[in-house]
Amino acid sequence: MVSAFSSGVKLFFLLENDNTLNCECFRIRGCLYMNAIDRMSEIIGLSPVKDKIPFVCVETVDCGAYARSRIEYKVNGRIIYAYLLIPKGEGIFPAVLVNHQHNRELNLGKSEVCGIEGNPLQAFGSALAEKGFVVISPDAICFEDRRANKQGTVENKEQDDWNYFLALCNGILTGETLAKIAIEDAMGAISVLNSLEFVDRSKIGCMGHSYGGNTTYFTTAFDKRIRYALSSGSVVSYKIRIENNTGIEKASIIPGFIKEFEIADVIKEIAPRSFMIVCASEDKWSKDAPEIYEIAKENFILKGSADNLEIKQYPGGHAITPERFEFIIDWIYRQGRGVRCEAQ
Repeated sequence: MVSAFSSGVKLFFLLENDNTLNCECFRIRGCLYMNAIDRMSEIIGLSPVKDKIPFVCVETVDCGAYARSRIEYKVNGRIIYAYLLIPKGEGIFPAVLVNHQHNRELNLGKSEVCGIEGNPLQAFGSALAEKGFVVISPDAICFEDRRANKQGTVENKEQDDWNYFLALCNGILTGETLAKIAIEDAMGAISVLNSLEFVDRSKIGCMGHSYGGNTTYFTTAFDKRIRYALSSGSVVSYKIRIENNTGIEKASIIPGFIKEFEIADVIKEIAPRSFMIVCASEDKWSKDAPEIYEIAKENFILKGSADNLEIKQYPGGHAITPERFEFIIDWIYRQGRGVRCEAQ
């Protein structure tokens, strides 16, 4: 971060790579201000992320229609553990980052997304790889192989929860908040996809449910390389979470953010790209998603992309159902492949 002074007006410029939005300012009553996305970035404290990131392949497993590689790479000095799923055959493939859920199971991250452990209705990664997508699924900070005292998927709940709380506290003190790390690490995963010659860079997407959905819309707002994104069970305002004592997940805690912005403001910044909100009528984690949709829609209309913001509301609660799972896979498929997904 650098600052400049001109005629008594203080301007801030975030030194970003070209993978994020360009810094611009706007003028109100003769004064210059940062645009919304750059001001959000300043509040979160985001650091630049390289446009392309190399990785080391630890092992590869043949999964039939695709190969699953366990890879390691670095984002701003942090070691990231991820699965990279690559379809068999030749061609330029669409690609998607799948951000895993929380579900109070810090022992499950990338492995659940890839159908190795956990809930089969969270195995979006393996389902998309079978349909010809390159998929990257990293462990978020404090999950699975990125836990302080355990690796793999062995349960260690009490210690995992304590270490996650410590990471929150330490991050607030140092400025390296869990929110900052989650967004930068997700951008780093996009940089891995961006480095692959067999990936169609015009068809890179991002998706996630719950915790993963929150990571998805924040990352998509900041990273223009993401052309389409879907967030399930996660679009809810801070205001509603506070008023209803819903609780705020630790990686959603951004000191000072709601003094100036709300979740609708984040989603506005995704325009004119494609964004799908999946929500449910009884889900407290997407309680006011329809209202957020209406607010954000205004910016999509202004940018001539009204049809690119969509919402699908189901009856029921927070958990993914088979119907929702199929809808999500089909929507991602249509964005990446341009046609409707054939039922298997």
